[in-house]
Amino acid sequence: MPYTPQIDDYVIWERSTGHIDKGWVYFVHNDYITIETGVKDKPNCEYTREEKHKYIHTLLLCYPHQWKDLTYVKSRKSIYETD
Repeated sequence: MPYTPQIDDYVIWERSTGHIDKGWVYFVHNDYITIETGVKDKPNCEYTREEKHKYIHTLLLCYPHQWKDLTYVKSRKSIYETD
């Protein structure tokens, strides 16, 4: 049975080029998913009093025809889990 990505699944994406990416499924839609491969602190903005967004997320787009290249590793219960 083919894998259907779910939010908070940790996946390994082995592309046809041989490149391998690993990360958490961040967003799911019928047309694509995003895989979060990195998070870092957002620098302070001198023009904003209150920062609404604290982090910069690096996301990859993965389309349904590429889901066959994903390997499910595990799921997390909360977005605050890091491992």
